[in-house]
Amino acid sequence: VQLQASGGGLVQAGGSLTLSCTYSGSPLDYYAIGWFRQAPGKEREPISCISSSGGTKVVADSVKGRFTISRDNFKATVYLHMNNLKPEDTGVYYCAGDLFCQQNMRPDEYEYWGKGTLVTVSS
Repeated sequence: VQLQASGGGLVQAGGSLTLSCTYSGSPLDYYAIGWFRQAPGKEREPISCISSSGGTKVVADSVKGRFTISRDNFKATVYLHMNNLKPEDTGVYYCAGDLFCQQNMRPDEYEYWGKGTLVTVSS
């Protein structure tokens, strides 16, 4: 079982980035995938998740209207499309797998984690 986040980088405020989470290994094909971020000195914060079918999506209030999530099961990839980025969006972004995508996303409920990708938004 493996998840790999990619696509991070340095971007100016107001810019856009799309992160990718490529997953492999059973049972991730049937799992929800979530995105979390962790800013320096802060706890890991839930951002968004998507169910295995793509039919259920949750987006945190802090990014609603700016971030969207999508999934391509043929490519075994989940995307986090980030628009109108703000300096407070800076952090390491992680993707993780869990059975369900639920409104109350809790990091401790996610079974599988990938290494993160760093997003830095300059003002």
